[in-house]
Amino acid sequence: MKVPSFLKTKQGYASAIGLALAFAFGLGLYAFRDAIWVPKPAEVIPTAPVLAYRHPLTGVLIETAIVDLPQVYAVMIDNSSDAWPQSGIDKAFLVIEAPVESGIPRLEAFFAGDAVEPVEKIGPVRSARPYFVDWANEFDALYVHVGGSDAALQKIANNGTFDLNEFAHYASFWRAKDRYAPHNAFTSTERLGKAVVDAKTRGRAPDLLYGRLAFKTAATDLTKPGKGVKVAFAAPSYTVRWDHDFEKNRYTRLVGGKPFKTQTGEVIMADNVAVVMTVVKTIDGVGRKEIKTVGEGKAIVLQDGVVIEGVWKKASASERLRFYDAEGKELAMNPGVTWIEVAGSEHDVTVDEAAPKI
Repeated sequence: MKVPSFLKTKQGYASAIGLALAFAFGLGLYAFRDAIWVPKPAEVIPTAPVLAYRHPLTGVLIETAIVDLPQVYAVMIDNSSDAWPQSGIDKAFLVIEAPVESGIPRLEAFFAGDAVEPVEKIGPVRSARPYFVDWANEFDALYVHVGGSDAALQKIANNGTFDLNEFAHYASFWRAKDRYAPHNAFTSTERLGKAVVDAKTRGRAPDLLYGRLAFKTAATDLTKPGKGVKVAFAAPSYTVRWDHDFEKNRYTRLVGGKPFKTQTGEVIMADNVAVVMTVVKTIDGVGRKEIKTVGEGKAIVLQDGVVIEGVWKKASASERLRFYDAEGKELAMNPGVTWIEVAGSEHDVTVDEAAPKI
């Protein structure tokens, strides 16, 4: 091969070497530039969902408007000491506590059928009473129970209550083996949902037309712990107290001076506590009660550590139970959970700032 003449000199050879090195360095720098300096796609940071709507049952802010009202399950819950601890009541958006026989109160727990998390165990489920039927019907709710008093069963048959009685719908319930009857009947929102689907298929489910309550749109600034309330029942061991938790701005349920817990250890708390004072009559030798549910009467509502004196009103069995202040303005509820205590006398209700042992 013929060597170019300029490479035959030292100066030419050095120049060639320099050119080669410069060319190689240039290629390397170009590749380095491509590897390091090519712009990366901008990182996409997810934005928080806009919570512009309120759930019609809880008032909690949600992302999407709910067009169709959610189905409600109203479940009778055994509240005798033999039934403690109960299951699922911490997942209810509303609970009503009212007396039955022997001075023992019973609970009616209301669950939203569109809840994101299913409630796998609810109970123990107990029998129906007429006044609980009225409170269930204001939601067009599926009324869930195990049998009932003659008056309750007659009311259910006569007024078109959307009914789920274990005696006729065994598949919607199960009997726990670690408890004895009658404190061992349980259900779940999954089973209740299936019962509703079956009823709709047969054309037996009602249209949902229930009214909505007003909810607060702004949080309340607290400066100190607020007042609590004690509600006495005829059987002293069932006296219940609600204490204001300043840090959480919620109310803790206490029975026997101790926080009341579910079977899974959840402490029962509420965002609103209302006390309905109404007429409670004993109507037979067994001790069954007749309780005025329609009309109006005195009430107190505990919110944000404050006790509001006012009235309760329920225009008819199908209308929502609502609360009003002394000036007649409907009270807006805190979003979340509400418990309603039903008392037959003002003397059964004590409001104070302390948290004494019961």
